[in-house]
Amino acid sequence: MKTLVTGAAGFIGMHTAARLLADGHEVVGLDDLNDYYDVGLKQARLAELASKPGFRFVRMNLADAVAMRGLFADEHFAQVIHLGAQAGVRYSLTNPQVYIDSNVTGTLNVLEGCRHHDVRHLVFASTSSVYGMNARLPFSPHDGANHPVSIYSSTKRAGELLCHNYAALFGLPVTVLRFFTVYGPWGRPDMSPMLFSGKMLKGEPIDVFNGGHHRRDFTYVDDVVEGVVRSARLAPSADATWDALHPDPASSRAPFRIYNIGNSAPVELLQFIRLLEQALGVTARMNMLPMQPGDVQDTLADVTDLERAIGYRPQVSIEQGVERFVAWYRDYFKIT
Repeated sequence: MKTLVTGAAGFIGMHTAARLLADGHEVVGLDDLNDYYDVGLKQARLAELASKPGFRFVRMNLADAVAMRGLFADEHFAQVIHLGAQAGVRYSLTNPQVYIDSNVTGTLNVLEGCRHHDVRHLVFASTSSVYGMNARLPFSPHDGANHPVSIYSSTKRAGELLCHNYAALFGLPVTVLRFFTVYGPWGRPDMSPMLFSGKMLKGEPIDVFNGGHHRRDFTYVDDVVEGVVRSARLAPSADATWDALHPDPASSRAPFRIYNIGNSAPVELLQFIRLLEQALGVTARMNMLPMQPGDVQDTLADVTDLERAIGYRPQVSIEQGVERFVAWYRDYFKIT
């Protein structure tokens, strides 16, 4: 079927588009190629996709309502996988308007396109960051997510709520997927694997917040993509058992579901750095710093619902994932 993948020049978007193409789908990839990080890396990802039959790229800003209306009217997508967003917790502290434009207005434009052009299923990429101040582990989609601690996470939570609005008002089937610390080949330069590897190989110190003692549920990108693609095949229906007196945040009487996608095996940041040291063959110089505003102490995904729904089970251990990432990093940057 014809699928729109927003954020196709991004990390998860590129991998998702490649998987859909391998499965025989026609993919229209949308991205605005903004300069939040290296545009050359985004273009290199697109070059990987351009060589595959069935792929077309459209350069467009999600917040451009007129252009988005035209795209949906012209293309008649069967499904949409909405991965495009302004990412990054720390950048949102100094550039909040960019997040409103991309993550709220952009998501509204995607929803409007789906509503008016009979899209069968929308998969919306959210984030574990929406759990915010919630300290109960593992994070469950059945718990509330009403106390985010960063502007980024607030805009993603707003996107989730808009998705429920459109499911309830217009019957649009929507699946929300909350990603947990995705890493792997073609990753983002502002995230720790790329950021740390570059500095470690140059002998420069790396900034390690919270003394490296916070834990993250690092999830390898192939496992995430498997969850995305399987979820896209299963458009939700209304939950007949949903109780308005005891509302379950993960479900609804509308065709709407929320799932976590994580590895369910959190790793302390210091341990992650040790694995990078082993794979890179260098010792990290660490600049120990306090916790950053907007960060949370630990993340751990409860993926029980996704396992029941689609048979989701992560396959790649942190040791395997770091080795694969470093192999790609050396090849991409021509490091022997």
